[in-house]
Amino acid sequence: MNDVKILVVDDDKEIAGALEKLLQPEGYHVYKAANGAEALQILESTDIQLVLMDIMMPKMDGLSATLKIREKKNLPIIVLSAKSEDSDKVLGLTMGADDYVTKPFQPSELIARVQSQLRRYLKLGDVGNNGISSMLQTGGLALDPDAKEFYVDGVSIKLTPKEFQIMEFLLRHPGMVFSAERIYENVWNEPAYAVENTVMVHIRRIREKIEIDPKEPKYLKVVWGVGYKIEKYHS
Repeated sequence: MNDVKILVVDDDKEIAGALEKLLQPEGYHVYKAANGAEALQILESTDIQLVLMDIMMPKMDGLSATLKIREKKNLPIIVLSAKSEDSDKVLGLTMGADDYVTKPFQPSELIARVQSQLRRYLKLGDVGNNGISSMLQTGGLALDPDAKEFYVDGVSIKLTPKEFQIMEFLLRHPGMVFSAERIYENVWNEPAYAVENTVMVHIRRIREKIEIDPKEPKYLKVVWGVGYKIEKYHS
């Protein structure tokens, strides 16, 4: 992890400094920004692998910055905020965040979440020597686990890391129905507790990107009272 660069975005210098002291012993290079506008400038000039984003900041708040980042980049974003209401968490996830940690947080919890996000973002799929493609496909959907790319009818679609992981999980089991809890446990790699809203927000965002009519989805379907599935088609 010695080459991993993390951007801490917080207008509170004490919190930003504390996060830097927490992350540096883990081997991460830490960059700091006092607001969303500064964060965007750093991201333009530096190869950042993960962002820790506060919400309430001057000039440009964290949610607006997250939305701007998502226009160009798929790197993991963990929102940090004193707000603990479910509605704020859902709003952060809707804007494109991958995870949400409420202040005050346990240092060990934050480090674990950072490491979990980075493992998924930095890990390349196992590349075999037999030349067999690892592409996952059904109908017009195609996902390349090695290149971390996703296509609909041959057109490249930008997915956030969490959206990509959800699609990879479902595409490995086309036609099978999974509960929100099962999806969460496999993608977030932690116990599921009251996660229906979190998974639902991600599913909705994916549908808006991959479906011609998100309200009448062809691929990503809900089985009411049970969970979600990717419809199985012949490619």
